[in-house]
Formats: sequence, structure tokens, C-alpha cells
Amino acid sequence: MKLKNKIITLSVIIITGVSLSSCSDFLEIKPLNDIVLENFWNEKSDVDNIVSGCYSAMQSQTFVDRCIIWGESRSDNMIGGNNIADVQSLSNIFKENINSSNEFTTWTSFYTIINRCNTVLKYAPSVAEKDPDYTHSDLLATEAEVSALRDLCYFYLIRTFRDVPYYTYAYTDDNQVMAIPATKFDNVLDSLITDLEGVQDNALKVYPDTKPTYNTGRVTQDAIHAMLADMYLWKGDYNNTIKYADKVIKSKMDKYKEKLNSGSSYGTVSSSKLINGFPLINDNSTSGNYYGNAFDYIFGTGNSNESILELTYEDDNTMLSNAAVSYRYGNATTNPGNIKPADFITTDISDNSFSVYHNKYDTRYYENIQNISGTLYGINKFTTEEGEVDLSTTSPKEYYGSPYAEKYCHANWILYRLSDVMLMKAEALSQMVNITDTTGAYNNYNDSILKAAFNLVNAVNKRSFGSTASTDTLKYSDFRTKQSMEDLVLDERQRELMFEGKRWYDLVRRSRRDGNTSYLIQAVIRKFTEGSSAAQSKLKKIDGIYWPYNENELKVNSYLVQNPAFGSGNNSSYEISK
Repeated sequence: MKLKNKIITLSVIIITGVSLSSCSDFLEIKPLNDIVLENFWNEKSDVDNIVSGCYSAMQSQTFVDRCIIWGESRSDNMIGGNNIADVQSLSNIFKENINSSNEFTTWTSFYTIINRCNTVLKYAPSVAEKDPDYTHSDLLATEAEVSALRDLCYFYLIRTFRDVPYYTYAYTDDNQVMAIPATKFDNVLDSLITDLEGVQDNALKVYPDTKPTYNTGRVTQDAIHAMLADMYLWKGDYNNTIKYADKVIKSKMDKYKEKLNSGSSYGTVSSSKLINGFPLINDNSTSGNYYGNAFDYIFGTGNSNESILELTYEDDNTMLSNAAVSYRYGNATTNPGNIKPADFITTDISDNSFSVYHNKYDTRYYENIQNISGTLYGINKFTTEEGEVDLSTTSPKEYYGSPYAEKYCHANWILYRLSDVMLMKAEALSQMVNITDTTGAYNNYNDSILKAAFNLVNAVNKRSFGSTASTDTLKYSDFRTKQSMEDLVLDERQRELMFEGKRWYDLVRRSRRDGNTSYLIQAVIRKFTEGSSAAQSKLKKIDGIYWPYNENELKVNSYLVQNPAFGSGNNSSYEISK
């Protein structure tokens, strides 16, 4: 038994022991030792160990760093914070001065997870043949889970770099050829969708009551449906976006009803209270006009009823902490961290700009950001366990919890949650409006589509407002065109999902759809106090909204051709005139 445990440990080290901070790419992932392979893949626990290792790798600072920096840092939400001069690579990103030597252009952590998933897919079937406790249904569930994790990693990669090396086989042999060309964005996206469509029914719908956090901390059918809704939105297949968003919304409604019937709390003041017909957690606290209830459940406690998939960090100082959030967003020692909110966001309420938040009663303004002292603001979301907003007077007041101690941040990193999926559906609906047909039939159709989109946006928006502001909330009459509804949805996504690694990807998706970067530029330049002209020039090119391949990737893989916006050669992807 001791020998066997040593073999398992050695195998896990070989598979998981790739340096996540290395500047090398997935081509340097070490192959599994042949002797270990022969002795390892025998029992269900062997498979479970490697699957757990996939999630552990996703919890690493290197992985979550990229969720934050790839998905948000180039957007209008963020600027450099404390000690930003000491992190030159990040400082350059905020200036749109990115090149192939930037450390955040490395993708090793993502390809490490991809190879682990591929390794499970290769060897798990043989375990099912050997271990009677590892049933065929267990195997199918495992394959669905690791396929989804692999596809999620690829989805991050193509949204960031556009075209990337794509493979679905395991690298376990020294003799395998590892340098491969990049596959086009659309081809990878189609492959991811086909893969998820094929495995979705095999994923677990719900985990046992003894493992409640698994329902949001591991892949379920809801997570796969959320991913498919997201991927179809990027593909421009809006009917399928709505189809899978509806599956998620229905699932959450069913679970809401189950809790209601059992007398359990849904994280709301009144468990029977829906918001515009949706099971969103009410932000209102137990009494009066005190808000922060939803914030506490979603970002403080974590694994809330609204959650679909999140990386779970135990509330235990002896366990792995969320170092990326602690270092980037701030902690009890350094607050803000390397990153802080853009200045125009922090003054949005005080100077009555309302360029982001609808009015001063939007509790997300106070929950997303924190006034540290004077004119210094930091990011509140993820850095504290609780927050409360008093809307009982004409001057809202916020009360923040203490930031997590340095090196001991236990905030979960949320990948998908209900309001995110609701807004995906709203965006898809906005794109289905027909602006060329003005007949009465299409006017009625367009009106119904716009109303459906508005109802989704308004529900998300409404839960963050107190009764004091009931006359100032969104009005459908202000958003009765395709353009105004499309803008409203992205504005609401910015408010609702701020600092969750979504904003840059939203702007890139909009640019792909528009065929130019005008909307993205108008958004991003709001955060620049200097250097905006240079940033606009770089972002004018569609190529420029993606990231360059790291210089070391180009050295080890001769098939890769640098993004022309960051290397030599002519750029053929300027904005398309409309």
C-alpha cells in the first residue's frame, strides 16, 4: 500500500508539476513516466485525483491572474494601483503598450490544464474496464466534466489570442511531435460547441447533499449550458444562445421552487419574492433600506444559489488562498492592490456623471468599489466578505467589511452566475431585432423581442435599487430600438459584472460583431488621463484587440505567426467601414 501511494503521488507530481510561472508554453509540458503510467490508471481514485488536480491548477494565482488581466485589465474598468511601477508588465498593459515579452502573454497554465484533461480522457476508459466501482455512467460523467474544463480553457485562449494551437490528444510520450500550427478562432469555437453538445447530457445535474459546494465548485449540466450560451453568443447564433440560457434559468427556477417548497432560504429576505419573475437573490437586508444581502451571499459566503460555476477557496488559512485577488485587488496590508478602479468610475456618483451607474441609489457602485480614504478608491468586490449600503436617506452610506488578510484571501473566483446568463440572453434578443422590415407584423415582433430583453436587464438592475429610487429606475420607453437595447445590455453587464473578468471580452465580442472597434475605443479611452491618442491608434485595428503570442512560444513553435498588430508585417484587419 505504501508503495502504491508513492506511485500515485509521483504520477500526480509529474502531471501537475509543470511550473505555472514559466515563460515556456505547453510544448514543454513533461510527458508522463511510462513506468508510472503502467501502475497508476487502475482505480477510480486515480481518475479522481487527476480531475481534482485540474481544479487545483485553476485555483493557482497564474490562472486566476489571467482571468482577471486577460478579461478585464485593458477595459475601461481598471487602472494601475499601488506599486504598479514594480509590475512593469501590468503597467504596460494599462498603457496599451503590450509586446511579446510581456509576462502576461504566457499561456502555460491553461495548456497544462488542457493536457491534464486530455490525459484523463485517454486513460479513464481503461480504468472503467479494471475497476468495477468505476461504472460506465461514472466514466461518462468524468469525460463530460474534463471535456468542459478543457473547452473552458480553450474558450479563454481564443477570446484572448484569437487563433491558438488546438489539440484534443494527450502528450504523454517524449517522441510525440508537439509543435503545431494555430487553429482559426471560428474553427476552435465550432469544435468546442460540438464537444459540449456531445457531452452535456452525461454531466451530473446535481451532486449529493453531502457535497453541496460541488454543485457550483465543479462542472454540472448548468455549467455546460452556461458555457454553450456564451459560446453561441460569440458565434452569433442567437437562437441557440437563448435556448441554453433558458435551460440555465429554468434550472435555477426549479431549484428556487424546491427550496421554497421545503421551507429553506434562498438567500433572500422573503424566499417567495422573485424579481421580475427571476430567482435572483434580493440585495435588501433583513429590515429597512439596508442593502448588501446579495453581495454577501454571492461574493462573501460564496457558492450561492445564483452561482453556476466558481473556483472554491476554503475558509481555512491552512488551505490554498486566492492569491491573484489578494495581490491584484488588495488586502488588509496593501489596499488597493496593483489594480484599482478607473477614476471616472470612482467619481461617477459624486460628480453626477452617471456614465456607468444609473443613479446614486445603485448599490453596486458601493459594493463594487470602496472609498479607502479621501479620493483614493479600491476594489471592494472579492476583497471583503461583506458590505452594507444604507439607502434610507438622500445620501447613501456604505459600510465595508475588513479586507482579507494578506496571503489569506478566501474569496471564490466566479466563472458563471445567473445574472451573467440572463444578460447573455438579453444581448442575443437585442440582436434578433429586425431593423430592415418596418411592416406592422415586424414592428410587433420587434417590440416583443425588445420587451423580453428589457425585462431581463431590468430584473438584474432592479434588485440593486432601494424603494427610495423607484421613480428613477429603467424605463422601457427609453430603449425601444435595437441600438439602444444593445447598448443598455452592455452597460448593465459592466455594472453587474464589474471586476469579474468579463468586460474586455464583452468589448471584443461587440467589435467582432460590428466589424470595427469604434464602440470599444469610446469605452476604453474614458480611463485615460494621458496617452489616449496612442491607445486609440493601436486599438483601431481589429488585430490590436487581441494579445500577441509570447516571444518564447514563437521560439519553440515555428508554426506560430505573430499577430501583425504586435510584430512585423502588414495588418490586413483594419476596421470595416459601415
